[in-house]
Amino acid sequence: MRQRPCTIPRFSWRRPAEMALDVAPVPHGRWHSFGLALRMARRDISRHRGRSLLIILLILLPVAGMTGAAALAQSMQETPAERVQYQLGSTQARLRSMPASNAETVQDPVLETATMTRNFTVDPDFTPRNPRDAIPAGYEVLTETQLTLMVRARASLGGASDVPVMAKAVDALNPAFTGKYTLLEGRPAAARDEILVSPGALERFGIRLGDRMTTADGSFAVVGTVRDATYSDGNPILFLQPGQAAIDRPAAQGNPLGETMYYLMGPKPVTWDQIRDLNKSGVAVLSRAVALKPPVTSGAAANARAMPAAGYIGGVLIGALALLEVGLLAGAAFAVGAKRQVRELALLAASGAEAPTVRAVVTAAGLWLGTIAVVAGAVLGAGGAAAVVGVARHLGSVRFPGIHLDLLPTVAAMAMGLLACFLAAVVPARQVARQALLGALKSGRSLAASGTWPARVGAFLLVVAIICLAAGRTLGLTGDLDAVAARTPLLAALLTGGAILAVAALVLLTGTFVKILTARTAWLPLPLRMAARDSARNRSRTVPAVAAVLAAATLASAAMVLSASQMAEAKRTHMWAAQENQVSLPLETAPIQAPGTASAPPIDPAAVAAALHRELETVQWTQVLKGPVLSKCNMQASAGGSLPATNDGVDCRQYKLAVPAGQECPATPQGRVLDGKDWRCNGSMFPAGAAGQLPPVVVGGADELRALLGREPSPAAVEALNTGGMVVSNPVFEKDGKTTLQSYDVRQPVPGPGPAVSYKPQSNTVLPAVVEAPEVPVPFYGVIAPGTASRAGMHVGNSVLLAQLSAYPEAAEQDRASAALAQVYRIQALGFYVEPGADRTGSELLWLIVGTSALITLSAAGITTGLALADARADHMTLAGVGAPPRLRKALAAAQSLMTASLGTSLGVAAGVVPAVLLIGATRMFAEPVVPWMPLLALLVGVPLTGSALAWVFARARLPVSRRRLGS
Repeated sequence: MRQRPCTIPRFSWRRPAEMALDVAPVPHGRWHSFGLALRMARRDISRHRGRSLLIILLILLPVAGMTGAAALAQSMQETPAERVQYQLGSTQARLRSMPASNAETVQDPVLETATMTRNFTVDPDFTPRNPRDAIPAGYEVLTETQLTLMVRARASLGGASDVPVMAKAVDALNPAFTGKYTLLEGRPAAARDEILVSPGALERFGIRLGDRMTTADGSFAVVGTVRDATYSDGNPILFLQPGQAAIDRPAAQGNPLGETMYYLMGPKPVTWDQIRDLNKSGVAVLSRAVALKPPVTSGAAANARAMPAAGYIGGVLIGALALLEVGLLAGAAFAVGAKRQVRELALLAASGAEAPTVRAVVTAAGLWLGTIAVVAGAVLGAGGAAAVVGVARHLGSVRFPGIHLDLLPTVAAMAMGLLACFLAAVVPARQVARQALLGALKSGRSLAASGTWPARVGAFLLVVAIICLAAGRTLGLTGDLDAVAARTPLLAALLTGGAILAVAALVLLTGTFVKILTARTAWLPLPLRMAARDSARNRSRTVPAVAAVLAAATLASAAMVLSASQMAEAKRTHMWAAQENQVSLPLETAPIQAPGTASAPPIDPAAVAAALHRELETVQWTQVLKGPVLSKCNMQASAGGSLPATNDGVDCRQYKLAVPAGQECPATPQGRVLDGKDWRCNGSMFPAGAAGQLPPVVVGGADELRALLGREPSPAAVEALNTGGMVVSNPVFEKDGKTTLQSYDVRQPVPGPGPAVSYKPQSNTVLPAVVEAPEVPVPFYGVIAPGTASRAGMHVGNSVLLAQLSAYPEAAEQDRASAALAQVYRIQALGFYVEPGADRTGSELLWLIVGTSALITLSAAGITTGLALADARADHMTLAGVGAPPRLRKALAAAQSLMTASLGTSLGVAAGVVPAVLLIGATRMFAEPVVPWMPLLALLVGVPLTGSALAWVFARARLPVSRRRLGS
């Protein structure tokens, strides 16, 4: 068969018209490419579940923390509906007496105990009305009376003693009080010798249901426990029926009945007009209808719900730094993931994908993980806050009236978390997309070009951060405190923004720092030299790790500075009643309150001291302090000033020291102190002439001065007493070796600055003065000798018995001492206050914060080091393949961790301390910033060394030798 010749068709390079190339963009192409990126990102997340879970947890935890903290802070504020429920139950209103000096006083519509008035003049013709006589018609009435009962504590609790306990005479289990009182265990009281108690009373006295409780008014059987919605369960409270025991007979001497409140039951609400009419007669009313729909804004409720400026600013700074930290940690994880995706992304680019599509694959992973993290974090935070509130309410705590979820802080935390996760994915996405397609496909490693733009941008941001911080500090120190308070939001924005920009600038400059620090490393040991060269060569791996540690150290150091400053402020402003572990017991009899009234019988100091020594083994010594007393003052006879301060044996004078001209505490016209650490604003009898049980001017000698100072007085002080001078407790009252002793009439107060009450001086006596300041600001002006007091015309008497204890007494010891002293004073209850001193747990709490901060920083260092080691796994396998011993590879891992943590911690401490110090100084939230140098040094040294040691321990000694993967 003849074959046909093979012919080759002619090829034409001309494309038919119907096959022309269409280069027009595909409709909705961007959305198609973004959908592709979302699908690829979702598949990558499912393939790398461990890394994805790590990123989710990094974003989830701070979002949950911020959401939960905001919810708990809001849950601590009582709403009007909760106040109505806990105070009224299901009744319509409650009437009680209102402190008022005239008929123009008006109450707050929600918090009826808060009053306001424009006229502070005392109206002598104004007589407050008894709430019982002001009850409107048409209501059933329930009463509640508060009183004090003396309860016998068992000997097994440290010795039998009578303890004063709060009691309420109220029909607590009446259905009208549902929501206010709740029966927890047992049954209602049925007999006159049966009572209900709070759970705290059972614990306080070591009794159980069915036991009998002995009081000064009789013996009662405890048949049930009741929860009072206005008090925590731990408070010991007794609940009696109206008319039971002491209620139906005259009160014992020294145990007057407390205030009686009247609850109205009925369908008709009490209106605001009725309340205003009752206010004019001195009656305050809490009305259900008015509280739920107040006709005017409740200032007291708004102030109660307002967050302190210091807490707001500090919370904003710490929250922003926390999110910045986790964003950088997530960025390190994304960087490792993006480098692992380089082959897949290169293939995607080779198939025609544009650079935005390649970037979108990594960015989409940030959106997926961020969305999951913020939603789960918000749910976890809100659920955790609800659980905390629920458990607290179940345990009987009134700290949280109810769960209040605030939408705005929750949405803000979610938005900040999502933004942090998105930004954490953007940087590695741009880096991967910029890699050359051919280099990614053919080489084992594609090194990113190290441009200079990060250093330039970092330097620019650092300058902007410095400007923001300087502007915030300048605004905070310019003008008076009233103007600064009005600028608080702006200050918070500038200082917090400056702190964040400073961290961002240091992050961008980290590559430059690494290059500089690793330029001269020939003198280092081999592991450190290898680690330095690896850090310089693989800055895309080193910079995210250092940045994450930097952010964690910034957060930790800022928190430490804020905590240390807050503790120092609490210690500085502690109101001392005496030296630590001292107790001052009054010996002065009360002044005469009405004409013809006999003075109270005198108190024997020896009997008081004997009672103390008998009940407390820790009494070291006792000292009677004398001073000017008011036992011969008739407060009522000449309250208007019609009689002189001294007349026919009457003496109503008290004494103080004048502040010399030029030594006044600098303050604004509104009374705000300009500088809290100014020596003129601190010390004994400051601020505002603070006073306690001690006599303001002590009359005595070296023994009294020794007891007040807690140490031996100086020879100059003793000489001043012996020569007719005065030993002054505060240098602000002394000038040129002199001090001015002023007398004033206690019955004639005059308005002082702000809410303070002052007195017009009646006489001035200039005395030689020597300053002998106590170690702590004990509230007394000074000490003068008896002869000097006599020449000044003082009416001197026993004022206080001062006792020094070797240790702070336990609760049982305080009960025994209080009961013994009550018998001496011939009253049923006596407060026994021992000066506990400033917060003794401050240093322990600070070190706890240090430990927590170090743990956070160490966790950040561990996470980033683990990610960096995972990225460098190929290098370690190569070392193993060429025969490097396991010890060298473990040492290399430790050296890498040491360098990363050291650089990050050093930069972070600087970035955290400086903004925190500026924040405190500018906002005046505390008197002065306190930098805890030793804790910071522990953070600076301990974190790198601990991280290095852990890296050495957990680094694998043996690694399998395998083929290097493309892109590794």
